[in-house]
Amino acid sequence: MFATPAYAQAVGGGAGGAIASFLPLILIFAIMYFLLIRPQQKKVKEHQRMVEALRRGDQVVTAGGLVGKVTKVHDNGEAEVELAEGVKVRVVKSTIAQVRNKTEPAAES
Repeated sequence: MFATPAYAQAVGGGAGGAIASFLPLILIFAIMYFLLIRPQQKKVKEHQRMVEALRRGDQVVTAGGLVGKVTKVHDNGEAEVELAEGVKVRVVKSTIAQVRNKTEPAAES
């Protein structure tokens, strides 16, 4: 019984064919990681740093679109924001989308 040359090539090249068939899948995952996952993780870390650096006097915009000034920062993950004179609300610090005007820390004498 003799094997034809085409059949012998198909049977013998199994290891190289398996790696070559997974290569496009690996490349797609790598591209998705660098285009989608990594920038999103970077954005989340930047938002966490912004929220941790929140202090009294900062003018902020909440995720709901409210603009106000921080009057008090609580340790339990909340902040008190003054929307208008005499109108204060408590918001969860993670819902603060943007800090517009950052106040400088008071100089120690």
